[in-house]
Amino acid sequence: MMLKVPVICLIIGEGASGGALGIAIGDRVLMLENTWYSVISPESCSSILWRSWDYKEQAAEVLKLTAKDMLKNKLIDGIVKEPLGGAHTDLKAMAAEVKQVILENFRQLSKLSAQERINQRIDKFCSMGVVKE
Repeated sequence: MMLKVPVICLIIGEGASGGALGIAIGDRVLMLENTWYSVISPESCSSILWRSWDYKEQAAEVLKLTAKDMLKNKLIDGIVKEPLGGAHTDLKAMAAEVKQVILENFRQLSKLSAQERINQRIDKFCSMGVVKE
């Protein structure tokens, strides 16, 4: 939380468990549109709740771990569009898009002082899971 440099986290596959908690502290947390991000994998969640991996699809639905769900719940800051068929179908285009997104976010974050970034980071993390009416 106290890093003085801009922290940009980009989920390019699966983000789960302790790693997911580490990712959450980024000044900007972004996901490729076909990735998922959760504190627990659907398989592990299914194993805990139903003592079987057979319910991993139901667990995934309840966890709301897609990029769209995560953005809607304000747990990430943006979604990076992938080429039709997924990131792996056009690696050059995907790399160019990722580079552009990282540079743009870095430019925005660099306008803030280190203390402003730290304060925003702490406020963002502390507001996760809080419902305001």
